[in-house]
Amino acid sequence: MTKSRVRTLAAALLLSGGLIAAGASSATAAAPTSITAAAFTTSVSAGVQAPTAPVAPQAPADAGSVSLDINGVDGKPSQSITIIIALTILSVAPALLLLTTAFTKILIVLGLTRNALGLTGTPPNQVLAGLALFLTMFVMAPTFSQINDVAIQPYLNQGMTATQAFEAGSVPLKEFMLKQTRPEELALMTKAADRELPATREETPLTTLVPAFALSELRSAFIIGFVIFIPFLVIDIVVSGALMSLGMMMLPPVTVALPFKLLLFVMVDGWGLIIKSLVSSYTG
Repeated sequence: MTKSRVRTLAAALLLSGGLIAAGASSATAAAPTSITAAAFTTSVSAGVQAPTAPVAPQAPADAGSVSLDINGVDGKPSQSITIIIALTILSVAPALLLLTTAFTKILIVLGLTRNALGLTGTPPNQVLAGLALFLTMFVMAPTFSQINDVAIQPYLNQGMTATQAFEAGSVPLKEFMLKQTRPEELALMTKAADRELPATREETPLTTLVPAFALSELRSAFIIGFVIFIPFLVIDIVVSGALMSLGMMMLPPVTVALPFKLLLFVMVDGWGLIIKSLVSSYTG
């Protein structure tokens, strides 16, 4: 073997030995380090804290009492609460208008007058309802003004609470209804409610007074309607007798009597008399 071949073989052996050593060192560096059980237990126990004892609940300072304030920042009634109250009043306004004012009586009398004349659609219902509404406002104006003075304005000016305003405002309305309600209706509704008669009429609750007032208004309206029907009924009888005597049985008496009814009603100023009688029944 020559010297050159010996040198080449020695260099190859050295190179392969270096590669084997490098691979062993890299494998040793890549192997994960092992963690002992004692070290793991110590690290876990160091991050866990013992639970604390629960704290007993404490009762609030104002237990058993609730405070509700509906006033705004400046002490006046809140605008939101005022809007809610206004919407509530508007929702029950039709029932209040029908059962606690003169609207029902006036509308019934005007409707009976139209029927007595023999006119089924003239004046229209809208006209009668509008006329009844404005007559009601005219009749109830003193009562509404008194309610505004003793209840609405003091409540808006922080003079009283909502409950006090309701109680103060119901007094003028009760006075108006008591003037128009008969004792018989009050006794009827009190007996129907299984209550004892109050010592005075002023002590009658609204739950009894409102239906009693409505019954009295219906009775008065029918009495006025009966009086209105009498002269027109006489005209119908006279016209029917005249047509029978003339042998004109095929001619409807209502058609012939209608012009005479209208003439009589216009000559005596019927609408003026009826409205005057209705208004005077409350103010007189």
